[in-house]
Amino acid sequence: MDQAQLETLAAALGEQLLARGELLATAESCTGGWVAQCATAIAGSSAWFERGFVTYSNEAKQEMLGVSAATIASHGAVSEATALSMAEGALAHSRAQWAVAVSGIAGPAGGSAAKPVGTVCFAWAGSDGTRALATRHFAGDRQQIRAASVACALTGLLERLPPLLT
Repeated sequence: MDQAQLETLAAALGEQLLARGELLATAESCTGGWVAQCATAIAGSSAWFERGFVTYSNEAKQEMLGVSAATIASHGAVSEATALSMAEGALAHSRAQWAVAVSGIAGPAGGSAAKPVGTVCFAWAGSDGTRALATRHFAGDRQQIRAASVACALTGLLERLPPLLT
């Protein structure tokens, strides 16, 4: 997916959040703030994008989002458990009603047999108690893996927002 397509997804998400009067926070590791960048590329996004956390190191995940060292030690930085803790931390440390977290291995190095390059874990969390987790395995180079991760993060939010009542 190219940047224009990613921004189209972000704009669609923004329309939905704006219609609800709700805010988004992001917690990103391997995407390095790209989800937040797509959101803030949309004019008027200050009405629905609250803040983004780029927590590339384990220490940043712990200090900024409250991810426990035990979670990282038990499950790894790239895990659904860590992603969930990141998303919940983003909600707790913001005024947002929705958060998405992304943690993965974009490569070209850093993978293992259990978690090869392209493994990316996601968590979506809503202040209403909504929680959803996913692990995806993306193919391609570092840029392609990261772009696919941004698309998945945004699409996952769009899919999880409850329908507006008319």
